[in-house]
Amino acid sequence: MPLPSPSPAAVARLADVPALRAQVRAWREAGEAVALVPTMGALHEGHLALVRQGRETCRRVVVSIFVNPTQFGPSEDFSRYPRDPERDLALLAGAGADAAYLPDVATMYPPCFSTTVSVAGLTEVLCGPLRPGHFAGVATVVTKLLLQALPDRALFGEKDYQQLQVIRRFVRDLDLPVTIEGVPTVREPDGLALSSRNLYLTAAEREVAPRLHAVLRDVAEAVRGGGATGPALAEGSVALAAAGFAPVQYLSVNDADSLAPLERVDGPARVLAAAYLGRTRLIDNVPV
Repeated sequence: MPLPSPSPAAVARLADVPALRAQVRAWREAGEAVALVPTMGALHEGHLALVRQGRETCRRVVVSIFVNPTQFGPSEDFSRYPRDPERDLALLAGAGADAAYLPDVATMYPPCFSTTVSVAGLTEVLCGPLRPGHFAGVATVVTKLLLQALPDRALFGEKDYQQLQVIRRFVRDLDLPVTIEGVPTVREPDGLALSSRNLYLTAAEREVAPRLHAVLRDVAEAVRGGGATGPALAEGSVALAAAGFAPVQYLSVNDADSLAPLERVDGPARVLAAAYLGRTRLIDNVPV
């Protein structure tokens, strides 16, 4: 059962590292475990599920809201990424969060900032080659957030599965004292994975978008039990193109831990895809 909310008060709004650390220190002195949910805002039910899951195991939950410029490429959507902090704070209060951490760019990247965290191997497949620098931006900002908050647990959605694996790897490699918890993807009734970028879809594109998940499920079913991945992936790519996804950047079956591409499935695996629908880039994955 979730731990009861200790207070019905509004979510505390924290803007800098000293305020965040003072709040976490007070909780720890009271013997309260702390969960961190890193986000870029534009919150939806998927984010709120992370908050509720955090409350399953920790007395306190803090949510960071920071649109991180270093994980966006020069032609990506940093400037138009949806931002509505007041709406986000209201949603967090309803979900049982205790505090929201809203640093500005100068707090996260002060003058002369010159350190980057990068992870080899896991970032060299799937989204990595398509978005140069993206995972270094993610790894660096998440490392900073973990060190700023020093939570007991940090929660991330499985929709961004490659990101989740990258975070797990650098937390392990750097001996960061935090448990990383992946939370299953939250979906619309028709299967579309919840994403802040779904706001970009036109009404017609929204009707088509659930086909991405349907194709992933078809591929997973076809390769389950050791079937060759090549024919299933070829058929899935044709189905996505026929539905109107273009370009299909990748459709792949990969080892669930190492993310190595698989010709046959003989252990835990994921089917992952990234494809454009109109101007909107959608990603999704399912377990095999």
